[in-house]
Amino acid sequence: MGIKGRRSQEIYDVVGIGFGPSNLSLAIALEEHGESAPRHPVTSHFFEKQPAFGWHRDMLLPSATMQISFLKDLVTFRNPLSRYSFVSFLHASNRLVQFVNNQDFFPTRHEFHQYLEWAAAGLGDRVSYGTEVTSIRPVTEGGGGGAPDLLEIEVRDGDGTTRVVAARNVAISTGLVPRLPDGMDGHERVWHSSEFLSRFGARAPEDLRKVMVVGAGQSAAEITRFLHDSLPHAEVSAVIPSYGYSIADDTPFANQVFDPSSVDDYYFGTEQARDSFWRYHRNTNYSVVDADVIRSLYQRSYEEQVHGSRRLHFRNLTRVDGVKSAGDETRVVLRSLLDETVEETAVDALVFATGYDGLDPALLLGEFDRNFERDAAGRHRVERDYRLVNASGLTCGVYLQGGTEHTHGLSSSLLSNIAVRSGEIADSIVLRRTERELGRTGPVEKASSAV
Repeated sequence: MGIKGRRSQEIYDVVGIGFGPSNLSLAIALEEHGESAPRHPVTSHFFEKQPAFGWHRDMLLPSATMQISFLKDLVTFRNPLSRYSFVSFLHASNRLVQFVNNQDFFPTRHEFHQYLEWAAAGLGDRVSYGTEVTSIRPVTEGGGGGAPDLLEIEVRDGDGTTRVVAARNVAISTGLVPRLPDGMDGHERVWHSSEFLSRFGARAPEDLRKVMVVGAGQSAAEITRFLHDSLPHAEVSAVIPSYGYSIADDTPFANQVFDPSSVDDYYFGTEQARDSFWRYHRNTNYSVVDADVIRSLYQRSYEEQVHGSRRLHFRNLTRVDGVKSAGDETRVVLRSLLDETVEETAVDALVFATGYDGLDPALLLGEFDRNFERDAAGRHRVERDYRLVNASGLTCGVYLQGGTEHTHGLSSSLLSNIAVRSGEIADSIVLRRTERELGRTGPVEKASSAV
C-alpha cells in the first residue's frame, strides 16, 4: 500500500468523514455560507465509504413512509429559502402540485431517498465516494513545537493507495453500527434489518416457507408486514420481547421534544431534567411503531382468525436464546418470558431488527482520542456546538454528528433536528476561523459549559 502525498496542497477548513444525511446537510450549510460571503468561503471536502450516495437502502420497503414531516428536511428549519429543500426537489421533479394534492405530510421513504440523492448530486464535487478515512492525527502547521493546530487525515482510496489531507476541523458522521444479540452472527439465513432487501432479493421466494422477525420497533413491524404481503405461501412469525407492539407518540406536545429549542433545554438542564426527557419521551422514537402499521398487522391477524387459516404469528414476551445452524437447516431457540419454557423451531430466514449501536468516535480517532475529555461515566464531553472538549490545547476541532445523545438529547442523531444542527456546526467553524484569524479566543472556546 503506497502513500500518495504527505500533505494536500490545500488546508481545508473542514473535512467530513461520512456523507450521509447529516454531513450532506452540513455541506449545504457551508455552501450557503459561501454564497453569503463569496470572498471567503469555507473550504471543505467529504469522504464516504459507499460507492455512491445511499441512506438505509435495504429498508426502502414499498409503501413505508417517513416518520417525520417533509419540512424536517436537510435545510428548511435553518433556511426556508434554500434551493436544497424538499419542496425545491418536488418542483425540480415536476411533482409539487401532485404532492400537495396528495395531502400528506409524510412522503414515502423511497421518495425521501430520491430527494437526498438529488441534493447529494448537487454537491458531487465536494465528496469522494469509495474512500475510507483510516486515521486522524494532530500536527503543528509548519512543523513547529507549539500546540497542534492542524489535523492530518489519512484516506484509503478504492485502489488501496493512501493519501493524506489536512484540515483545521473534522466532522465525524460515520453512522450507526448494526447490532445483533450477543453471541449471534449473521449469515445466509440470519440477517440484520440493515441488509434486509439485499438478503431477501438474493433468495428465491419459494425457498422462504418459514420466516421469523425479531424486534419490537418500527423496522421489525414493517419487515413483518412486508414478508406477510410478499410471501403468501409462508408462515411469518414476529418475536416480540414485550406483550405486543407499542405505539409511537407523535402527538404535538410530545413532538416538542424534537424541537431545536429542546436541545438547549437538555444540554443546560439538570440531571433530573435529562432523566425526565428519557423517562417520559422514549416512546417518541425507541422501540415503538406507528399506529397505522400496528393496525395493519392486527387486521391481517384478525382476518386470518376469521377465515381459520393462520400464517401470521405473534410470539409476545419471547426472546431468542440462540441460533443453531447445521447444513441447510437453521433452528432458533425461543424462550418464553411468561413461564421460561424453551422451544426450538426451524426457519428459512431469521431477521434481527434489533437496532444499532451509536457512533463511537474513539474507533476512528485511535491514539488521538486521548486528547479529549470524558465524563464520570466514561463518555466524551461535548461542547454545545457538537465539538469534543479537548484537554491538550488543540486549536483544531472534532465535531460529532451523532453519538451525543447523552449531552444533546433524543434528537442528537435524528433527522428531526438535522438542518439546525448542521447550521450550528457550520456557524461554529466560521466563527472559530474568524477568531483564529484575528488572533483572539472567543466565547465558543468556553469549555466550562461542556458536558
